[in-house]
Amino acid sequence: MTNVLIVGAGKMGSAIAKELAADGVSVTMWNRTAEKLEALKVEITAPSFNTSTDLKTAVPSADIIITFLTSGTIVEEVLLAPGLLEACKKSAIIVDMSTSGVDTPHILKKAIAAVGLRYVDAPVSGSMATIASHQLLVMASGDASAIEEVTPTLMKFSKKVANLGAAGNGQVMKLAVNLIVHTLNAAIAESLAIATAGGISIDAAYDILEESVVAAPFLKYKRGAFTNPDVPVAMRIDTVLKDMNLISALGDRLGLPLVSTPAVQEAYAQAVAQGLSAKDMARLLETFQK
Repeated sequence: MTNVLIVGAGKMGSAIAKELAADGVSVTMWNRTAEKLEALKVEITAPSFNTSTDLKTAVPSADIIITFLTSGTIVEEVLLAPGLLEACKKSAIIVDMSTSGVDTPHILKKAIAAVGLRYVDAPVSGSMATIASHQLLVMASGDASAIEEVTPTLMKFSKKVANLGAAGNGQVMKLAVNLIVHTLNAAIAESLAIATAGGISIDAAYDILEESVVAAPFLKYKRGAFTNPDVPVAMRIDTVLKDMNLISALGDRLGLPLVSTPAVQEAYAQAVAQGLSAKDMARLLETFQK
């Protein structure tokens, strides 16, 4: 049996743990603090699910180690802690599914290869809902044999695992996807601000958007977040700003004259400055309404 260790008990990592455990996969969830883990043990009752707050004692039994953390800096801090990689079994494969940016994959690849392990850079496109429906898109890059070996496990909650080549390519593609997602989110927010300021109710405006040529899946499933400020947070505004900063830096590195990125980046920066950091990305609407 494949033993999977998920590093990070955030929304996405927890959703993956739930699907794997439901399929009978042996899953251990690690988190720095026990509070989130205690809540998960109530939610995930499968006998194959375990938790740990001691990563160094959890890694030796793991065949696949999946990291799903907030940033590349945190991924590096956790995985490159003294002695951690050396504590892994030599056949273990480390899969980073975080949006880590383009520098982290190269740092991790070098450090992981130095101890004889294999690494897959595998950010995703989707949400908790797409994990639950097994429709997550995985943008994998790195060791080809490792990607092939982890694919059956990843397909238990995904619709496709795309092999994009060398480590780091997955992060490049993820940032390209997120540029559209975050720009579309900003466009919807600005559109609704114009419509409501002009006297149209937000529900009536959203009805029209859903029937128009711009009715992308993202627009449809974010309706609740745009029309009701009290729905649970799916992606925080400060996380979106982190992504936009990574996108901007990548554009500079590649020498690309990005046009929409600076404006969208500034909009999310304003939202953070207005105290909306912890709000769902759809609440960018409030920035345009002020």
